[in-house]
Order: sequence, then C-alpha cells, then structure tokens
Amino acid sequence: MSSSNVSYTLRYFDAIGFGESSRMLLTAAGVEWTEEHPEWPQEKPNQPHGRLPVLVEKSTDGSPDFVICESTNIERYLARTFGFLPTDLKQAALQEQIRDLMSDVGNLVTGYVQIKNGEDKAECFAKFEGLLETLINVQTKLLKDNGNTGRLFGDKLSYADIIAYVLYMNMLVSLVKFKADIVDIIKPKLTPEIVKLISTVESDPLVVKHKSRGGSLVAVVST
Repeated sequence: MSSSNVSYTLRYFDAIGFGESSRMLLTAAGVEWTEEHPEWPQEKPNQPHGRLPVLVEKSTDGSPDFVICESTNIERYLARTFGFLPTDLKQAALQEQIRDLMSDVGNLVTGYVQIKNGEDKAECFAKFEGLLETLINVQTKLLKDNGNTGRLFGDKLSYADIIAYVLYMNMLVSLVKFKADIVDIIKPKLTPEIVKLISTVESDPLVVKHKSRGGSLVAVVST
C-alpha cells in the first residue's frame, strides 16, 4: 500500500480529536509521514480554511505540494489512495454512510463539550445517547452480517473499521476530562461484537505500530 515517491505532513493539535483517524490511515498505508503542531492561533491564517487538520502531500518529482483540509475529506482521500475504501462506488458508499452517522455522533460529543448551560448540556447528551444507540445497533448488525470477524466490511482493515475505532477512542478517552462518568455510561452499551471490532483494529498488523495518544482502547473496554 505504500508509495515511495511521496511523503506526507499532517498538521494538527497534539490531541486525539479530528486528527487520529488520518494518523492511523497514514500508519496503515506504510508511507513516510510526519506531524506538525502549528502554534495556535498564530498559524490560523496560514491554513487553507483557517482550521486543522491539514494534510500536505509532497512529491519527489518536483511537483507542487498538494494541500487539503477538513478531517473527513483528508480521511477519504487517504482511504481511497491506499485502498481502505473500495473502488466500487456502491461498496464505498456503504462505508461512507456509516462514517456520516459516526460524524453526527461525534458532533454531538463536540457540542456537549462546548455548551455551558446545564439544561442545554443535558438535552445535548440525551440526543447523543439516542444516536449512539442507533449507531451501535447499525454497527452490531454489520458485524454479525459479516461473520462476526471483528471487521465491518470484508476480511481486511477498512476505512469504516478505523473510523469506528477512533470514534470510540474519542468518546471513552478524550471525553473523560469533560464528563468523568462517561466510561461507566458508554461501556455497558457496547455489544460483544463492537468490543471485538475494537480489539481487531488495535491488533491489526497495519496499525499495531501506531502509538495513540489515548493508549490502549482495548484496556479501557476490557476492564
């Protein structure tokens, strides 16, 4: 999956957040890549949309750098480039629709963190729990239909697998600093199929060398 004539730079904060999925995709692709943590907000005007993450693709043939931004755009570009999304448009759409559902769950997590009013915060969390239940049901069915192999689609690591892993990492690790009891709330909701997905992704040879800022997610869901 690697490509020897290009290298990548990922610009993001030193956090899990919206950059972790691209880190995992780059690691799984086996390409040369580095990470930059721009001074913020000083570097904000120098980014394409004034925010992070940003991906810079550098070629050894002298071509201009290819620069893109927006987290899901970067993910999909990398996933297509390195074969983690199918070339068949219909098969790819099945994975991308799950990603969009996961984005909605993630946006509610972000909203919960940003809301200050207690009543509004409680309402946002209730919406989050409702949509999370939908996501868990959808993912569990996909995992069962795929033979309960720990893969959402097919028999190898996919875009959907990586994004699911990162979403649970953000919910069960990153969110703890904003809601101390979040693990106790979410962990009982996880089905055995999803716990197996998390374990399968974390132990996959393509990503096992990835050192997540959140540590081992398997350790979190297994204790």
